Amino acid sequence: MIEYQKILDNNMLNVFKDILINIRDKGLSNNNHLYITFLTNHKKVELPNWLKRKYPEEMTIVIQYEYYDLEINKKNFSISLSFNDIRTNLKIDYSAIVSFADPSANFGLILKKNKFQRKVSKKIEKQKSNKDNVINFSNFKKN
Repeated sequence: MIEYQKILDNNMLNVFKDILINIRDKGLSNNNHLYITFLTNHKKVELPNWLKRKYPEEMTIVIQYEYYDLEINKKNFSISLSFNDIRTNLKIDYSAIVSFADPSANFGLILKKNKFQRKVSKKIEKQKSNKDNVINFSNFKKN
């Protein structure tokens, strides 16, 4: 069996890595900026406890003007960003990435369903599996 979703997910992740490599090597130009949403409670994400307390499930970072020490590794990337004038190091595993986007280029990808999308998906699946929701319109036919 061909695992289409797994192949697609891997390739979308490679797009994200290539974008990070491009930013590391060439910097950002024009109005480009990258929004990256990730799971803060992921076991392979490293960030200060005060940030984890403030964003216990997920957070979005912006790579635009002030970012430092961007390193791209095989399984994660690390970056230093300023939060309220406090330079902070983050190490983010690629498996924790929910989505990324560059609004100035009208480009973005969703890599993992966020909490809201998971709730909607569960609700849809429940409705699909609940046969009591099926209405038999033949009961409403006029004779």
